[in-house]
Amino acid sequence: MAEKAGSLVTPPSRARGLAAELVVVVLGLTLLAWAAAADVHWLDRHVLPDFYIPRERQVLILTVLRGLVAALGLALILGVRPRAGRLLARTTLRRLVYDAAPISLAVVLSMVASEFLLSRLPWLATQEVPAPREPLRRRDPRLGWVFIPSRQGVGRLGGRDIAYAFDASGHRVRRLGDRVDPERPTILFTGESVMVGHGLTWEESLPAQVEALTGVRSANLAVEGYATDQSYLRLRDEWPRYRRPVAVVALFMPALLRRTLDVDRPHLDADLTWRPPVKSLKLAEVARRAIPYRSERDIDRGVATSRAALADTVALARARGATPLILVPQLRPETPVEAALRRRVLDEAGLPYVVVRVDPGWLVPRNRHPDARASRAMAQAVAGYLAAQGAAKDSGNGVGPN
Repeated sequence: MAEKAGSLVTPPSRARGLAAELVVVVLGLTLLAWAAAADVHWLDRHVLPDFYIPRERQVLILTVLRGLVAALGLALILGVRPRAGRLLARTTLRRLVYDAAPISLAVVLSMVASEFLLSRLPWLATQEVPAPREPLRRRDPRLGWVFIPSRQGVGRLGGRDIAYAFDASGHRVRRLGDRVDPERPTILFTGESVMVGHGLTWEESLPAQVEALTGVRSANLAVEGYATDQSYLRLRDEWPRYRRPVAVVALFMPALLRRTLDVDRPHLDADLTWRPPVKSLKLAEVARRAIPYRSERDIDRGVATSRAALADTVALARARGATPLILVPQLRPETPVEAALRRRVLDEAGLPYVVVRVDPGWLVPRNRHPDARASRAMAQAVAGYLAAQGAAKDSGNGVGPN
């Protein structure tokens, strides 16, 4: 046994020590270089706007992270480097492998076990939510998920109980039993939770308020958690049913680009070709969701897909004599990054849109969705635009239950 132990010990090697120090220094310098490069301009290029995290909070998070990474880099260079050099100078590669093997094996086995367990848990796409949260949704092989049709549920938000009722096609309606009649003159609304009226009664929702202002029936095709490509795909699927479309109102916010880049659900590419969910390791998926970094190429792809989907929405409407409009709500002051994304998606394609700047205080309590006052302001802007285009004239369709 003494001979075996002695065979693992050799005289100190300065070369091994210098090599170890060099590796640690390179790692430390890499961290310092990232901390120096990851400034606000880096944030603008690689982190998209977020609906729930204001820009100033994103900057704060990045500043704290840069400080921590820089401190770690300095600790590696000043503290770990000399210790690593002395340790490796006294230790052979054989001994190093011998000591590191159990730790490495434990790490690999833990990753394998984690991946195995995660792959067998109910796995939701990024924007899906657990079943108990109203309004309830179900999975859909083409769209990712849709509202459960022909039901009414009550969710509590902002200190109120909000009833969400849906007809047989999954459109939000005033009450259970109402339905959207595709034979009548209709304004179609597409989008996500803002258009659905999250935290609002049916009467307070944007489509209902536009209906009240214009006298033209509304069809709310929006579904919570949808990206721009999902909203477009649902419109394209339902479009042939509507005999007398008066207008199509779509929703766009720069924050939706984050969702458009999700590929763990059915999605469209920049050519508007349907693609199935992309399968990936669950550990990699967890890391992707936790780290909001996007390459410039990814962001370009999201811009191209959003622009194509909205451009075809406009083309579909115009082809049948309906008035297209893209609503751009600004729930807080627009940042330069958001303005640049808006111009790339909408202005460069020459798409018709209205910007509605909402008072930052007009939000559902303890939530970032627009409240009834904000919904009213957006509805007035939409109704004003449609009236200016002559979209609601002589519809012959009074306001009443769907």
